[in-house]
Amino acid sequence: MLFSSISFIYYFLPMVLLLYFLVPFRFKNLILLVSSLFFYFYGEPIYSILMIASSLSGYLHGLWINKTRKSRYAKIPLICSITFSIGILLYFKYADFFIENIVWLFGFEIKALKLALPIGISFYTFQILSYTIDVYRGNARVQTNFFNFAAYVTLFPQLIAGPIVRYTTVEQELSQRKHTVANFSYGVRRFIIGLSKKVLIANTLGELGNIFFSLQESTVLFYWIYAVAFMLQIYYDFSGYSDMAIGLGRIFGFHFLENFNYPYISKSISEFWRRWHISLGTWFRDYVYIPMGGNRVSTVKWIRNIFVVWFLTGFWHGANWNFVIWGLYFGIFLIIERLLLNGILKKLPAVAGYVYTLFFVLISFVIFNTNSMAEFTGYIKGMFGFLSIPFSNSETNYYLISYGLTLIIAAFGATPLTVRVIDKIKNSKKGEYILNVSELIVLMSMLLLITGYLVDGSFNPFLYFRF
Repeated sequence: MLFSSISFIYYFLPMVLLLYFLVPFRFKNLILLVSSLFFYFYGEPIYSILMIASSLSGYLHGLWINKTRKSRYAKIPLICSITFSIGILLYFKYADFFIENIVWLFGFEIKALKLALPIGISFYTFQILSYTIDVYRGNARVQTNFFNFAAYVTLFPQLIAGPIVRYTTVEQELSQRKHTVANFSYGVRRFIIGLSKKVLIANTLGELGNIFFSLQESTVLFYWIYAVAFMLQIYYDFSGYSDMAIGLGRIFGFHFLENFNYPYISKSISEFWRRWHISLGTWFRDYVYIPMGGNRVSTVKWIRNIFVVWFLTGFWHGANWNFVIWGLYFGIFLIIERLLLNGILKKLPAVAGYVYTLFFVLISFVIFNTNSMAEFTGYIKGMFGFLSIPFSNSETNYYLISYGLTLIIAAFGATPLTVRVIDKIKNSKKGEYILNVSELIVLMSMLLLITGYLVDGSFNPFLYFRF
């Protein structure tokens, strides 16, 4: 079940809200747990058992870790927890990848398992791992109530595509949280904004991909148009989902941390990754990079740490070499920026920093969006005019005009300019009143427009569902 679907917006969510706010607080987590299991079962009936088993494993390992934390055997339950969680993830997400590469390298006759990827497994596995590690470190109190822990793991607002919510973020709110009109209204507003980003912008930009691959002959300009469109699409798709998750969380009284902070205004690759998929970046920082020594080691070991983290970051996204290369691509840039470009980047004019970052991020998403190096090199050749194709033609010009406004709105919306304008208007009482009234009208209009789009349209993918 997608957030951007009629069944979720007008059937599932209203029913859950009705039940949730009718019952006393002591039953609210149970309502969330049952609702989340139904939400997952609706799309993944078989793998619901796997998610419950993973939740039970995390819960029991947490109790075991807490019991032995001060003994010399403290690491044993932690190692068991990590082994079980990573083992499940490796088997269901990466088994066929390993089999294919073993067959290719050694020629063994091994049949692929052809397992369907359990939706959200990368996200809820990392949440369980963060919990058991934090209990071991003493950063989180052990959760003795299984239903509360299972509610945390399966919480439907962030279950499918994040953000990765750490247990320490919602630890107190699992047992005591406030339900206010302000929280509810903020949550609804944030959900509609995220829904608009997903349906009205990301889906529209995604149509350019279908057009691009259906063309008899492409052009240099269309290669660039599609590259830019995909870079914007994945941002609006994923940040839109994060907005919806944060909004839904707030409706139910949870304060999830932000997952995006206008990454396309970054002036370096390092800054880009401080703004993009923040929950994943900080997860690898706190549970992999820092335990390996972080940057408090020799240069050689620091480079090793960077390569390990970015290999894992790429591999986390999918069982394909393009994702590994994508991760290592960013790792190499981070090394170059720190060792060679640090002083230069600080002295560059802001515009030059933006151009530098956007160009290499654009290239990174070409890697991300292709399935092989041959496909990637072919796309790069197309972008830079090495495929003996025209720069443009009437068909390309038609699609540029047709989708040009969406591209401009998407580019403008990926900056904080709109927020700054709104903040200036809020400074006056009259402006704040006008803004509040107009905001309500705009949000309701967008919801109606989205409803019409969803009723009539069938193109409604979620890019991060495959991770």
